[in-house]
Amino acid sequence: MAPKKAKRRQAAGDGGSSNVFSMFEQSQIQEYKEAFTIIDQNRDGIISKDDLRDVLASMGQLNVKNEELEAMIKEAPGPINFTVFLTMFGEKLKGADPEDVILSAFKVLDPEGTGTIKKEFLQELLTTQCDRFSAEEIKNMWAAFPPDVAGNVDYKNICYVITHGEEKEE
Repeated sequence: MAPKKAKRRQAAGDGGSSNVFSMFEQSQIQEYKEAFTIIDQNRDGIISKDDLRDVLASMGQLNVKNEELEAMIKEAPGPINFTVFLTMFGEKLKGADPEDVILSAFKVLDPEGTGTIKKEFLQELLTTQCDRFSAEEIKNMWAAFPPDVAGNVDYKNICYVITHGEEKEE
């Protein structure tokens, strides 16, 4: 039954990719809809610069520059309604490798098979190899995936979030 609902909603969509709803499971669409509703502070169905400013302020980021907000809005091809919002997430997630491929890459760094990597080791790799992380990106990484008290990072959770866009429920 759920796929029919997705197709019906897809046909009724207002802009964006016509197959965007087929990219996600119904539960994921619902979670994105909840996120969209939170961001759309004035409830007009469009995410604006003011909506972004308000939601960022509610999360403690009070000094966001206009240029940063404009850059975020300009990532969309037009006004950000729910279909455009979902399409943008689909495009971001589409570029990720499958979970098993990312997990295999991490496992090379975990010869004991513990499912964790030392924070210092991972940070060194991320700041010195290939597409190097900035200090801000590292800070965001540890905020999203804090190491345990022994300094270990759960890379299985990182892989899950990269490929599914949400934390695994334990």
